[in-house]
Amino acid sequence: MESFTRNDKRTHYCGTLTAADIGKSVSLLGWCQRQRDLGSLIFIDLRDRTGIVQLAFDDTTDREIFDKAFGVRSEYVLAAKGTVRSRGEGAINKDLPTGEIEIYVESFKILSAAQTPPFEVSDNAKVGEATALKHRYLDLRRPSLQKNMMMRHEIARVTREYYYDNGFIEIETPMMIKPTPEGARDYIVPSRIHHGSFYALPQSPQIYKQLLMLSGFDRYIQLARCFRDEDLRADRQPEFTQIDLEMSFVTEDDIMEMNEGYVARLFKEILDVEIPLPLPRLTFRDAMERYGSDKPDTRFGMEIQNISDLVANCGFSVFTGAIEAGGSVRAIVAKGGAAKLTRKEIDKLTEHARGIGAKGLAYVRWVDEAPNCSFAKFMAEGELDAILARIGCEKGDVALIVADKDRVTLPVLGALRLLVGKQLDMIPAGYNFLWITEFPFFEWDEETETWLAMHHPFTMPLDECLEYIDTDPGKVRAKAYDLVLNGVEISSGSIRITDVELQQRMFRRLGLTPEEIDRKFGFLVDAYRYGAPPHGGAALGLDRLAMIMAGADSLRDVVAFPKIQNASELMSACPAPADPKALEELGIAVVEEEK
Repeated sequence: MESFTRNDKRTHYCGTLTAADIGKSVSLLGWCQRQRDLGSLIFIDLRDRTGIVQLAFDDTTDREIFDKAFGVRSEYVLAAKGTVRSRGEGAINKDLPTGEIEIYVESFKILSAAQTPPFEVSDNAKVGEATALKHRYLDLRRPSLQKNMMMRHEIARVTREYYYDNGFIEIETPMMIKPTPEGARDYIVPSRIHHGSFYALPQSPQIYKQLLMLSGFDRYIQLARCFRDEDLRADRQPEFTQIDLEMSFVTEDDIMEMNEGYVARLFKEILDVEIPLPLPRLTFRDAMERYGSDKPDTRFGMEIQNISDLVANCGFSVFTGAIEAGGSVRAIVAKGGAAKLTRKEIDKLTEHARGIGAKGLAYVRWVDEAPNCSFAKFMAEGELDAILARIGCEKGDVALIVADKDRVTLPVLGALRLLVGKQLDMIPAGYNFLWITEFPFFEWDEETETWLAMHHPFTMPLDECLEYIDTDPGKVRAKAYDLVLNGVEISSGSIRITDVELQQRMFRRLGLTPEEIDRKFGFLVDAYRYGAPPHGGAALGLDRLAMIMAGADSLRDVVAFPKIQNASELMSACPAPADPKALEELGIAVVEEEK
């Protein structure tokens, strides 16, 4: 292979050349996408991160250069110098941005040869995910992934510029911290010096950014790396980046308005999409009642409707029993869905509903003159008509009905709404932002039979709810807010508690003893005694924003080296066993699982 010298440095990127450059002498560097040997003509498609341009070698090319080009194969790394010329009218490739031109090569080097790759580096190639991730460095050469990575870079750039312009100071917080309860399992790091003690990788910089407010940095920003040991899914990775911010002397409205300005600027600069402001808001209760989710996709309707009053005295015990037990009967209507939602499809939906907690699924499918109703025989004259009129179910529609406690009916119908919306292609393109506000402070954990903090224990309750903390925790609503985009939570935040006595009260309500409070949060509680400004903040998921803005199906498409479902990385084969000597120094013994 030939060595790279200063004389080989590029003058242009491949994809930036146009007809305006005809006649220019250029120096290009990149990979061979494809070599075509036509006898007296050789063409090489040279690729870099900006695109592809065609290199041309013909019978006027220096013979040594021509022979060298003859030996080039896919993914060779090349250096080429030459003159930009027109391809000629009949040879223009209208599918390629550089399709009007080619480079007549006058100097040529093979900087690195390549074995035949395990798959073609192309967006059109059919490659198994395991193979692609095993060779992620090759997968990342694909134009679509390079485009995603560059969009992610642009998101980071706009983020910093926007918050810097608004007076925020970027401050890094520690990566090895004291383990504190944040809602998921910690990744822990053993200490060699302090045997038996451990650091945790941060699930968020929550406590540190609050301490920065106490330190007088009234506007903090950080593109923070965070770690959570939890089950993965399409929009979740064990390590992720969040746009973390905190502000002093503010209300919820101040923080929400600041972040609205950010998303408006972000979408305008990167996608040229106007986001109308102010963004709409829904309380948590209204979101659950209407959409069955605290992160609803509001690009389409099919809202949940309560029909409990219409069926409270009907002859169908499934309905009446649910109401008598303190639950409700609720429905969604798939307009025009009868053609696609056959009995077989409804049976599949019923099984899905059972799998997520429902006892069953009642339905009305209206194809012919009379609707086909799964519970018609239990209805008195006029009762079914009243239901259909209330929910707006007409000929051609399908109604799906669930009866149970609200904690079952609402999320089940919310999940069915999304499933049916996708099946019927009801969800339009576009970007629908929505604030969800007034979250419950506490949520009841059935397994432990205790009250837990829905967000985190430092969230400020609404003033009018303070009286219920000790007597009726379920009534306590928080000064908390989430930003939702197309059914995906992209931000979560709250106003923080700064009153020491109130914070201690919340800790006690969560079942923490004075000793536990001191052990887990003593340094934060102590800090509050020295003058804490009112403050609050939020964290936006950079990965999720990038996923939605790039139109990707998974976070794996916007993360350079992602983990798979079992939190392993196929390329480097991590996690891997540690060196026994290192474990010995840490005082750690690995116990084999019993088979």
